[in-house]
Amino acid sequence: MNDKVDKLVIFLAKRDGIDKLVKTFQYVSKLVHWHAEATQPAIAQRFKHWEVASGLSRKAFRTGRFLTGFNLLRRNPGSTPTLRFLAVLANSGEMVYWFFDHFLWLSRIGTLDQNLARRMSFISAFGESFGYIFFIISDFIIMKEGLKEERKLVSEDSKDAKESVRKIRGDRVMRLMAVAANVADLVIALADIEPNPFCNHAVTLGISGLVSAWAGWYRNWPS
Repeated sequence: MNDKVDKLVIFLAKRDGIDKLVKTFQYVSKLVHWHAEATQPAIAQRFKHWEVASGLSRKAFRTGRFLTGFNLLRRNPGSTPTLRFLAVLANSGEMVYWFFDHFLWLSRIGTLDQNLARRMSFISAFGESFGYIFFIISDFIIMKEGLKEERKLVSEDSKDAKESVRKIRGDRVMRLMAVAANVADLVIALADIEPNPFCNHAVTLGISGLVSAWAGWYRNWPS
């Protein structure tokens, strides 16, 4: 029990940990609002306020996060020219997303002209989608390389080989979680770029948001 509490404290001490928790609040409240809107409008409105407040608080908490893209490229640019090129594209798109998300937040809280919100939302979502596409491609390439390496190692009966296989499989699980989160966030971004009945439906957005939040929760949970 104490170990779980310690891990929760460590998780919530991270900026990403808090973000995933508040993201869970945001999209659970979206689903509750949708479910209760027709039968219990007063309760639905309360959850709508919770959804909006959660979304705005996440944007405030992410101030300055666009700079992390530079740090990621500096520390881990990629092991091959292809992966380095994909990393530049992916992180560039994400940096555009985080940067313009600041202006979206300021326009929604009334500090900037509220008419800017739609334009900032489009630019931010476009950068987000662009980045996620290349993050997903990179993860699939790395997982494919990992499978090839794993096939070579499984025939070896040594402690080092077994440890390497364990690490490859652990990395693959984390990358699958990343792909799930990025695909889910891509659906949410597409709802901003090109509104349509499927992506903009409350259930689609709610489930996508929770998939992204819980996949991120899994990836950030202390081992």
